[in-house]
Amino acid sequence: MAAKKNNQTNTVKDINYYKKKFWRIFAYSLLGVLAFFLFASWGLFGSMPSFEDLENPDSNLATEIISSDGVVIGKYFKTNRSQLKYSDLPKSLVEALVATEDARFYEHSGIDGRGTLRAVFSLGTNGGASTLTQQLAKQLFHGEGSRFLPFRILQKVKEWIIAIRLERQYTKNEIIAMYCNVYDFGNYSVGVSSAAQTYFSKDPKDLTIDESAMLVGMFKNSGLYNPVRNPEGVKNRRNVVLGQMVKAKMISEAEKERLQALPIALKFKLESHREGTATYFREYLRDYLKKWVTENKKPDGTEYDIYKDGLRIYTTIDSRMQKYAEEAVAEHMKNLQQQFFIEQKNNKNAPFVNITQAETDRIMTQAMKNSVRWAQMKEMDKSEDDIIASFKVKTKMRVFTWKGERDTVMTPFDSIRYYKHFLQSGLMAMEPQTGNIKAWVGGINYKYFQYDHVGQGARQVGSTFKPFVYATAIEELNMSPCDSILDGPFMIHKGRHHVTEDWEPRNSDYRYRGMVTLKQALANSINTVSAKLIDRTSPEAVVDLTRKLGVKTEIPVQPSIALGAVDITVEDMVAAYSTFANQGVYVKPQFLSRIENKSGEVIYEPIPESHDVLNKDIAFAVIKLLEGVTETGSGARLRTQGGGSGDNRWTGYPYMFKNPIAGKTGTTQNQSDGWFMGMVPNLVTGVWVGCEDRSARFKSLTYGQGATAALPVWAYFMKLCYADKDLQVSNSEFERPANLSIKVDCYQRPAVVKDTTQTEQNTDEFEL
Repeated sequence: MAAKKNNQTNTVKDINYYKKKFWRIFAYSLLGVLAFFLFASWGLFGSMPSFEDLENPDSNLATEIISSDGVVIGKYFKTNRSQLKYSDLPKSLVEALVATEDARFYEHSGIDGRGTLRAVFSLGTNGGASTLTQQLAKQLFHGEGSRFLPFRILQKVKEWIIAIRLERQYTKNEIIAMYCNVYDFGNYSVGVSSAAQTYFSKDPKDLTIDESAMLVGMFKNSGLYNPVRNPEGVKNRRNVVLGQMVKAKMISEAEKERLQALPIALKFKLESHREGTATYFREYLRDYLKKWVTENKKPDGTEYDIYKDGLRIYTTIDSRMQKYAEEAVAEHMKNLQQQFFIEQKNNKNAPFVNITQAETDRIMTQAMKNSVRWAQMKEMDKSEDDIIASFKVKTKMRVFTWKGERDTVMTPFDSIRYYKHFLQSGLMAMEPQTGNIKAWVGGINYKYFQYDHVGQGARQVGSTFKPFVYATAIEELNMSPCDSILDGPFMIHKGRHHVTEDWEPRNSDYRYRGMVTLKQALANSINTVSAKLIDRTSPEAVVDLTRKLGVKTEIPVQPSIALGAVDITVEDMVAAYSTFANQGVYVKPQFLSRIENKSGEVIYEPIPESHDVLNKDIAFAVIKLLEGVTETGSGARLRTQGGGSGDNRWTGYPYMFKNPIAGKTGTTQNQSDGWFMGMVPNLVTGVWVGCEDRSARFKSLTYGQGATAALPVWAYFMKLCYADKDLQVSNSEFERPANLSIKVDCYQRPAVVKDTTQTEQNTDEFEL
């Protein structure tokens, strides 16, 4: 009996002993887990985001360039990521995301308990347990992390802690928006905003249900479900998402069937710095911002990073005008280029005209030395002889053509000569009253031709310089557009106005018209009249006025500038002409409206610059002179429909404009440069056309003159602008000053015909 009792006692003792041991182990384990979570939250197992980090996560946001009409026309980025608010997301995308990735998103507080237990008991075979908030935590602060199980567990714990903190810090809607902003959709597109632009060329708010479902499907694995490489897999995944939306009662079964039958319809457009709209302007702006960030620091004294700080650059560019300008340049240059190739077929030294072999060699050698190939081989310590030899070896390459890029085989040397054939163009349009630049086209294709012919390229302006001479004459000599002057042989003798030998200008048609009004003289771009006027006013007076008009390039103080022997940029020419349209007030061209940081705070707002140059009467008199150019002069084809020599290259002709237009064509010696400056009351546009090298040119005036080379670009552009009524481009008269003191309406010839530029003292200099 005693033994039996002892056994019962030992059994009871053993049970109590194991119960205590179990609860001790359980308590220690629980305390260990709690300590583990506590230590992890303190950062003992690796850094954890602070309160400030959660408030302002490292966003690495692309800087957006925004047009005056609210369109994102480009970005600067290392990671193409744009931020959007929850209100910017389409309802269909939010519903698809929740239904597919986290059905109980609105019920949990960062961790889905049911999902976690399911994942643990099924060892992950029945789906994972990461909530949207956990996935956001991973994207923001850890990335994919380690595949080593202990480290993976530690990372999962950190995700839980961060997820709970995020839920406390942000609303559910803010968490969804943040998640949609950080996911990498491939093809340099981070975030829904960038992905919508890349894959569908639209804003997120405009996405359809099936497009939203496709993007949500990519959240699972954007590398695998890439619609460019794997359209069938993407379609299947999209259909799975649509099925989840049916389960969540977000769409009907019938709607699901309809949407699942749709193909994957992409409008794929890879966003890059070298492609898209306003490429030349964006590069000009980038150079400006490089200097701006050194002069405008953050509150903490550090510099802004335009590639990751998510700045919003609001520009004056109008996306519609920019599109029309690019279309006008492309259509005309494509048309004119055909004629250029035709002319060069029998030219053994194409595209160069009338230059020696030594000059040709100099141009080609310089082009080789400016090439990327030369720079790369120099870095490899190759000798100059080896580098030059490499330019003679045929290689596969992709070249630009007006019919699209083409794969071919040629030597790098031949490719340089091939690209020298291409006519280039520069166009800028500006509001004269505000200085706001509305369109900027620096060339024909930024990917292949990076040189900007608006802001960088100063070219000889030809007869477009003459209005500055006429304006000086009206101001200095009290002349009017209706005053008469003799078109006849004229010479400025050696020693006068710094000329080193006798200078006798000729008219382009080698004939003289006798007595003409100033309006007729400018309309017909008569060289002798311009020479007479600068002789009377002095070159110094003309240069001084041109400086006041904002021209920054060096201008020689010589009478020959009256005929346009001056290099000026398109940007400066547009600003100068705008002064006439703005009643004599010069306004510096403006391309920025404001800059905001990623929080929407304005951190920079430029101050417009302007100054008086001419009084209103003189400015209006110049406008009336320039109207004569489009009424009866070299710009008259803007109003006719009869055609003429070379009219098959007048792109968009007949134009049939009936509204007042002030303008001036310009053609330089040997047809190396063609210009047209065109003005209506609220828009001034300048166009230049020519080859990169001045020795590459048309052989005759038929196609090389400004009226054929440049004017059609302006006409095509303006026709598109007038067709878009929302732009409100003016077709009315220029504002006439009250009590105008200068005669501008030349309806009758003067009763006494005389050369009103002559005086008794210098009559001999004007004799025939």
